[in-house]
Amino acid sequence: MPKQYKLALVPLDERPCNYNFPYLLAHGTEFTVERPPLEKMGLKKRPGDVDQLWSWFEESCTGADGAVVALDTLLYGGIIPSRLHELKPEELTERLERLRGIKERHPQLTLYAFQLIMRCPQYSLSDEEPDYYADWGREIFRKGFISHRLELGIATDEEIAELNDIDTRLPAKVLEDYLRRRAINIAANQQVMALVKEGIIDFMIVPQDDSAPYGHTAKDQEKVRASITALDLELKVYMYPGADEVGCVLLTRMMNKTRGRMPLVYPRLSSVQGAFVTPLFEDRFFYETLKYQILAAGGLIASSADEADLILLISTPGETMAEAVSQQHSFYSYDVYRNLMELIEYGDYLLRCKGKPTAVADVGYANGGDQKLVKMLRQKDMLFDLAGYAAWNTSSNSLGTVISQAMIYLIYGRTQEHLDFLALRYAEDVCYCSVVRGELSNGPVQEMGYGKYLLDGPHGRIATRVEERLRQELAVRIDSSSGSVEITNCYMPWNRMFEVGLSVRFVPAAPGLKN
Repeated sequence: MPKQYKLALVPLDERPCNYNFPYLLAHGTEFTVERPPLEKMGLKKRPGDVDQLWSWFEESCTGADGAVVALDTLLYGGIIPSRLHELKPEELTERLERLRGIKERHPQLTLYAFQLIMRCPQYSLSDEEPDYYADWGREIFRKGFISHRLELGIATDEEIAELNDIDTRLPAKVLEDYLRRRAINIAANQQVMALVKEGIIDFMIVPQDDSAPYGHTAKDQEKVRASITALDLELKVYMYPGADEVGCVLLTRMMNKTRGRMPLVYPRLSSVQGAFVTPLFEDRFFYETLKYQILAAGGLIASSADEADLILLISTPGETMAEAVSQQHSFYSYDVYRNLMELIEYGDYLLRCKGKPTAVADVGYANGGDQKLVKMLRQKDMLFDLAGYAAWNTSSNSLGTVISQAMIYLIYGRTQEHLDFLALRYAEDVCYCSVVRGELSNGPVQEMGYGKYLLDGPHGRIATRVEERLRQELAVRIDSSSGSVEITNCYMPWNRMFEVGLSVRFVPAAPGLKN
């Protein structure tokens, strides 16, 4: 019987992508993942009980082999509360000091952590930001963006005029509150670097949620990068676009390191230019982030398919990235500047003829799956023979998720847990994100008396309608001669349309699992 490993997981928040995905990926393996009880976590803008979360974490580390920790949860109570808090720097310092005590009491513990750089959305919406962001969000972003370009000497005359206009309108108290919180948070980021240097934290990721090449977030990156360089931490602290996928990535890294594995991944892109597209909500060429995601999960990029342990088929944009809900319209660059047919045929050949484990990173669009790509995968009967698939939210969210699932597949193979996670991705990423969400958000939700940011509760009439439509879409887009996807629970975690909570299982078409 293989050795059993205990891992403590402190999720970034209570949404399924953070609370459930790492747990589901480890389920059925010799790695037992323990998470805080859901009631200790927060709810969107309401922070989790930080004292109780610390107590739980300290207790869970007893007898644990490793831990994957979202420091934003232990410091602020979650990702959204990290943008809203009124904490003083000394309070954050005191909380971080508890990590030192944990490592002293449990020297055997391998501690992987991640901590975000506070984002700065480009739009005016307060759903996940301070209330004033509904009125001044766009101005806050543009002020940071143009000011940064002005410092670099590259701001245009039009931008300077825009900045002057913003300065006459943006309330000083609003900007002061926003910048004060950013300064406190970035100081906490820099304190964490010292804990990595001391060996309290063994490995660290600083993900960038909704990043951009200029602005407040980009300038904060420079400060953290300076700390990394000054402390010689380049090989222990990675900084790249992402957020909600990092728990899965660090779990996978823990598994690979524990087993002494370093999987070689050969990426095959659908477009020559795809490597040089900067995805929506990110700040660099796609290929640079791809390298980080594979490296962070404990692998390396292979130079050929022959030497690779895993083939990663990547559906990229051909020129610029669009939102998944817009794909019913024809985009010249999507049809001409990339070749999905070759990607599918290549993957089918390596999977069927060469026996190479093959996964699909469906990142051609933001916030949902590529319906043409999935249609062709279904025609080839590949959907449930893949080592992994993901297409949710940002490019990095999808990349980290599919790489994690596929590397775990390399260890454990085609288990029921693996098939269930594939089924979840098809139900959520393809059927919900790229079809049902947009369809219901634009009309039906309002006709029922609600709005897409305020529904009738997690298990209300909207959730029932979502489940009905998902069953219909699954039957048309995913179910095949290999089997079908059965939904066992459907709810709206944050009482809005953006994300859905699902429990699903894969039901084989015939008794037993397909070999």
